[in-house]
Amino acid sequence: MRPTSALLSLVLLAAPACTHGTNVQAPLEPAERARLLARRVIIADGHVDVPYRLHEALGPDGAPTEDISQRTTGGDFDYPRAVEGGFDVAFMSIYIPAELQKSGGAKALADSLIDMMEKVARDAPDKFAMAPSVEVAERNSQAGKISFALGIENGAAIEDRLENLRHFQQRGVRYITLTHTEDNLISDSAASQGHGTWNGLSPFGKQVVAEMNRLGIMVDVAHLSDDAIRQAVDLSQLPVIASHSSCRQFTPGYPRNLPDELIRAIAARGGVVMINFGSSFLIPEVQVHNRQFDTVLQAYAKEHGLTKGSPEIKAFIDTYLRDHPIPLARVEDVANHIDHVVKLVGIDHVGLGSDFDGVGPSLPTGLKDVSQYPNLFRVLLERGYSETDIEKIASGNVFRVWRQVEAYAATSRSAAR
Repeated sequence: MRPTSALLSLVLLAAPACTHGTNVQAPLEPAERARLLARRVIIADGHVDVPYRLHEALGPDGAPTEDISQRTTGGDFDYPRAVEGGFDVAFMSIYIPAELQKSGGAKALADSLIDMMEKVARDAPDKFAMAPSVEVAERNSQAGKISFALGIENGAAIEDRLENLRHFQQRGVRYITLTHTEDNLISDSAASQGHGTWNGLSPFGKQVVAEMNRLGIMVDVAHLSDDAIRQAVDLSQLPVIASHSSCRQFTPGYPRNLPDELIRAIAARGGVVMINFGSSFLIPEVQVHNRQFDTVLQAYAKEHGLTKGSPEIKAFIDTYLRDHPIPLARVEDVANHIDHVVKLVGIDHVGLGSDFDGVGPSLPTGLKDVSQYPNLFRVLLERGYSETDIEKIASGNVFRVWRQVEAYAATSRSAAR
């Protein structure tokens, strides 16, 4: 059971009594204050890749070989570590690889991943619960349960049928990232920046955005090209989210991050930028490293006549990365991106979208898994953020958008009757 706000407010002010004959009590250190704050506020993370992590480790019986209700040796998320971090709500990413856009099976995979997460929740009902709404997520937190909300990463899951949006809405999906690493039937991808298929959204994609508004599914512009983001923001009747994107100000030329112009555009319509924790999203040194690595790799492959995926190439990659490890960001770098959004557009338009279980070993020092959210809160407290500010960052801002999208859909249903 989560302690009441009143009780924790008293705890936050308390400290061991002075032993010099007075009742004056020293304030808590920022680390302890952050730990208690993480227990009090609801932490909602916009992007956690547990479903595909489990999917990639299915046993012969088709069941996951990892049990995230117990402490796991791999990955970034499990129940014990989530409890340690004061974690509450994970938007579990229903990730659809880009190749399924061509080969087929995208909708079937999405349904199977949703089935799997529902079973994980059913099998540990004292620990996990699905969360189709903000109100349910809040009740789950009060009951001491961690919520699984659902977000589809790659709108290819709806294939070419608009009616599949209703299907996924009824299954509990509450946001859809319109595309992923390649252009699809809906939108151009950030990876095709400046030379996409549709110059933004496709005609079908514009219908998708309108229907998502009507049904109560948040529009997620992470992974979209700049033109597609601009068009989605303009077209949507409701605020959009960027579920796991950071600020291009710190990573010039990195298309997955948002330029200031688009951060302002998202905020002007009430949306939220949810900061990705991957080091490549946070510091420019990673792009420098990756460019050097790519040059060396291509030269080696050409010299030895090797093709991508060959055992020799894999061995070379392993050796190179062992000798030249990818630079790692720090928890302070995540705070820098939060600072940037706040200074640019205000405290109401930033959130957390860690990409836990999605960015591999590139997570920053101090934010390696879900147990370490208090480390980020400590840095924010030290930088002068109030507890009210941090609560908005932790969940308040994305919950506001989620509620607004729900309310619009309810009004649309009433008007249609």
